[in-house]
Amino acid sequence: MQENWFKDWFNSPYYHILYKNRDESEAMNVIDKIITRLHPPSGSKIIDIACGKGRHAFHLAKYPFDITGIDLSESSIAEALINEKENLHFYTHDMRLPFWINYFNYAFNFFTSFGYFKTNKENENAIRTIAQSLVRGGHFIIDYMNTNYTASHIVHSEEKNIDDIKFSIIRWHDDRKFYKKIIIDDPMVSNSIVFVEEVQKFSVGDFEKLFKMHGLIIKSIHGNYDFSRYDETESPRMIIVAEKS
Repeated sequence: MQENWFKDWFNSPYYHILYKNRDESEAMNVIDKIITRLHPPSGSKIIDIACGKGRHAFHLAKYPFDITGIDLSESSIAEALINEKENLHFYTHDMRLPFWINYFNYAFNFFTSFGYFKTNKENENAIRTIAQSLVRGGHFIIDYMNTNYTASHIVHSEEKNIDDIKFSIIRWHDDRKFYKKIIIDDPMVSNSIVFVEEVQKFSVGDFEKLFKMHGLIIKSIHGNYDFSRYDETESPRMIIVAEKS
């Protein structure tokens, strides 16, 4: 497996080709439901952690909030910056490193944009950064896969052809992680290019331990974007709302 695979893969042009058709209406719908649920006051300062190209942050900025997006990928932030405006800002930043302290009212982490790191210390550093960035009483909302549901619904292999490029995708999992191997055959390149995604199998208990270390208290857990009750086996998502004590 590649060391820090996400640094190379998220900056690769092939990553952006493979995922370019993500559902924008779904992203907007998720934001609207979260805002309806949480009712952030006008003027709230919100950080979107691992924001990618900023599709969630763009929609958040349509509300009367001050939005900041951070991501490790220089190429994603470069594209996001094209749409920067008065209440929408983007920075290339590694979530494992400190960012602004005691500044934000809300922190969001969408669509399993966590669990990429190799060590528990790195995971702790990321949660520390998030907790430190929030004011007391601020909220952190993480949208993670429900690992039990994901394991039972895994699609082991598929192929996609996008812009004359063939993507062969192989998925598997073990006790600790999910893996996705992407084999790329580009007619403009002589050899196949291979990336492997790795995402950890976090449970509610795992997050509870991480959060407690940094003063984040879980207030509610939901199983989908309608904020229905979380079920360990049946819910497709694990959406956790935590508050900084």
